[in-house]
Amino acid sequence: MILHLILVAGAYLLGSISTAILVCRVMGLPDPRTQGSGNPGATNVLRIGGKKAAALTLAGDFLKGLIPVLLAQLLGASDTVLALTGLAAVLGHLFPIFFSFQGGKGVATAAGVLLGFAWPVGIAVIATWLVVAKVFKISSAAALTATLLAPIYSWLLKTPMVLSLAILILSILVLWRHRENIQRLMRGTEGNVNRN
Repeated sequence: MILHLILVAGAYLLGSISTAILVCRVMGLPDPRTQGSGNPGATNVLRIGGKKAAALTLAGDFLKGLIPVLLAQLLGASDTVLALTGLAAVLGHLFPIFFSFQGGKGVATAAGVLLGFAWPVGIAVIATWLVVAKVFKISSAAALTATLLAPIYSWLLKTPMVLSLAILILSILVLWRHRENIQRLMRGTEGNVNRN
């Protein structure tokens, strides 16, 4: 029981480390919360700092989700503990205790969690994001499409029930964080990955 609490709490604390802010500080870039879209995520870092900074941010955010889930698996955690660990990592990214609970939108961290939960689902979600981003050049459209399809992929690929429920909750959280993007997409004013 203590180990389970440590896994969940540790996942939240790891998720609370804002890769975007740290990368920008180390590389001498502006705080991503004050530039571009104001979101501390890889897409905004790409706009203000270029591909290298964005790639580092993306990798860090992805690993924040993947590492806690893999660690929980290595320690023999149940599906319920795995689910709580993954959710905690994403909640840490969305509401980081180290940055006044003002976090990113959770796409990369959620993708890492999904890959840890069930790698076929994670691969399907990542592939969906890549295809939609390539075709439409709009990061939020890619994220929303992949997020909407994640629970469907989970069901089709027969993911265990507890993990499928966690994937549904993750999808709802990511969609909620993209509510402003959804409004801009509906108005036709959402920028692509190269514009604010």
